[in-house]
Amino acid sequence: MSAYASLAKARTRIYRYQHLAAIASWDRNAMMPPGGNEARAAAEAELQALIHRQRTDPAMGGWIAAAGSERLGDWEVANLREIARDWREACALPDDLIEAKALAGARCEHAWRSQRPANDWRGFLENFREIVRLSREEAQRLSDHLGLAPYDALLDRFEPGVRGADIDRIFGDVRTWLPGLIENVQARQSQHPPVDAQGPFPVDAQRALNREVMALLGFDFKAGRLDESAHPFSGGVPEDVRLTTRYSEDDFARSLLGTIHETGHARYEQNLPRQWLDQPVGSARSYGIHESQSLSFEMQLARSRPFLGLLAPLLKKHFGDQPAFDPDNLYRLWTRVKPGLIRVDADEVTYPAHVILRYEIERPLIEGSIEPEDVPALWDEKMKSLQGLDTRGNYRDGCLQDVHWTDGAFGYFPSYTLGAMYAAQWFAAMRRDAPDLDARIAAGDLTAVFDWQRDHIWSQGSRWTTPELVDRASGETLNPAHFRQHLEHRYLN
Repeated sequence: MSAYASLAKARTRIYRYQHLAAIASWDRNAMMPPGGNEARAAAEAELQALIHRQRTDPAMGGWIAAAGSERLGDWEVANLREIARDWREACALPDDLIEAKALAGARCEHAWRSQRPANDWRGFLENFREIVRLSREEAQRLSDHLGLAPYDALLDRFEPGVRGADIDRIFGDVRTWLPGLIENVQARQSQHPPVDAQGPFPVDAQRALNREVMALLGFDFKAGRLDESAHPFSGGVPEDVRLTTRYSEDDFARSLLGTIHETGHARYEQNLPRQWLDQPVGSARSYGIHESQSLSFEMQLARSRPFLGLLAPLLKKHFGDQPAFDPDNLYRLWTRVKPGLIRVDADEVTYPAHVILRYEIERPLIEGSIEPEDVPALWDEKMKSLQGLDTRGNYRDGCLQDVHWTDGAFGYFPSYTLGAMYAAQWFAAMRRDAPDLDARIAAGDLTAVFDWQRDHIWSQGSRWTTPELVDRASGETLNPAHFRQHLEHRYLN
């Protein structure tokens, strides 16, 4: 067996273990009774340690070196690059750290589910300190092994090749124009306030609506399902995608928009190159590219006037007719800009402020210039400066609102705004390729959107580095100007 074939066989085994880990994690978050948490946490930690031992098998280093001199096709060369990158990262971390972090994360996330509604920051802090301690150790080990700054080493796992200096530059620019845009849009929208939808909206009707909209967006229900969880997420594997949402009878849009967002993630997973799914090259390119798919669906498409013309009859079908469901009013409702406390409910104009806030806290937290105890005060200060809102004492809707930090996913948050920027760039490219795009969407033909994404993003997996993928798809590497132009066109024109 050639060195490359040995590597590919080893990666197939790892993929199958990761399949089981993904389903176990989804079940813990969506279906498992509370009493099973400790046993499940131990089982998941054991499985993660097993996967880690497979990823760091010493034989892989020799195979990687030898495979570089073998005759390989383009996809194999790209796969070897991704295998080598994963092996170098994995070798920086010992088994006991992987297992300890998995255990601590499961405990912290499970306790967070009850601590958040109870506004219990003090109780959360006990578990969170351990998460930060382990994440700092992880960052330092990666830093020493890869020659990156500690936070950059964590960021690189979500956005390969991106550094904190890049995020500082991008977010620094957004900070210069975002507050003024929010103010100008609010002043403009105050002249034509929308009519709010009147509930209650029965949960059963919301479930049926969500499934119908998922079908409209092309979700394959033979390879996935929709359930409920405390925090909406997309999990599972490409062959079995698991989505979750959450319901409130007072607000159908929260669940529907969350479902549309997760459906964007799912379409990406369900359309990754099937022949490469068991190899790193067959996986999504980065978290920012993944977020570009969810935000292409939720922000670019679902909040567009043409799409809302398709949605209005479905709302009337499931909830009955009312003035709020007029397509023009729906557009004003779903593009209403209003500073708010909750990131996942934010409009697309204020959303970057939520991401910048978290980035400006998590980076110094990992670097050690602040401690976990400092987070609430910093959160209050930054929420006030970015959106003019007061969160003092409101931990539930402040620093306890997200699940990401409970398992040490530091470096993840920048991906959300990078994803919004990529999504704006994708739709700019789509409109160049198909000038009649909006008319086709209004007529119920979404194939131009799906076909473009499939050809340029979904089917490419990790064949290219992120800058190469973006350039091949849109004709240039990431250009944040497209995001600003999109916001100004939609909200000020």
